[in-house]
Amino acid sequence: MNVAQALAAASALGLERLDAQLLLLHALGRGPSERAWLLAHDSDALPQASRVAFTVACERRAGGEPVAYIVGHKEFFGLDLQVDSRVLVPRPDTETLVEWALEVAGHRAQVIDLGTGSGAIALAIKNQLPGASVEAVDASADALHVASVNAKRLGLEVEFRQASWLSGSEARYDLIVSNPPYVASIDPHLAALKHEPLEALASGPDGLSDIRTIVAQAAGRLRRGGWLLLEHGWDQAPAVRSLLESAGFGVVASRRDLAGIERCSGGQWLELG
Repeated sequence: MNVAQALAAASALGLERLDAQLLLLHALGRGPSERAWLLAHDSDALPQASRVAFTVACERRAGGEPVAYIVGHKEFFGLDLQVDSRVLVPRPDTETLVEWALEVAGHRAQVIDLGTGSGAIALAIKNQLPGASVEAVDASADALHVASVNAKRLGLEVEFRQASWLSGSEARYDLIVSNPPYVASIDPHLAALKHEPLEALASGPDGLSDIRTIVAQAAGRLRRGGWLLLEHGWDQAPAVRSLLESAGFGVVASRRDLAGIERCSGGQWLELG
């Protein structure tokens, strides 16, 4: 079997071409940026070990497992993050949240990332704002292990702590940022995400349970002028803005992702104390 035949076999299994290319490069010990190599070597025979590894990877992908879990890593905001089934796969949509965070956070800001998962948001902020003090919490010890490994490998100093949102924290922050669970627990699309941790996806019957908790807690943990920024579902922006306004936040707004969807909402805490 050569490169072209391997990709054709993956297509016959129903795999998208990009997924097949990434899996084949991984099986060959090559990086995800070497797709042009596949085109230039489409008649090259695959080594036996690579052929077996690629076949197994394709079967896993055909079963719905994310490519990132199969290859063990995912690029996010210029960082190569190790990921596995203990954490959600970082999505490109979440880069919208990071971009907004970098706009409002000062270089010496006190920042906390709630529900850090792989550490993607916290590490991206720390990488761009090395003078900021960045803390990251998650209720899952397994997720914190993944995040800590990423931080150490990337040489980024982030303080990790096991907690449920802002519980147990007495500090005040300049920026609270979170990509919390926001899928309704009855949403039929959850079935397609069976390989990812359910507790990081679903949040009550309307998907807003955790966001309500974070908004309620954040008012007492922000310095005057501090920001709370939240990622949410494609149709939840009006509801999240309403929650922020009702809690006393000002300058409430939403940001659109590359697809034009209102993906994030946030507000500034203007009260004293």
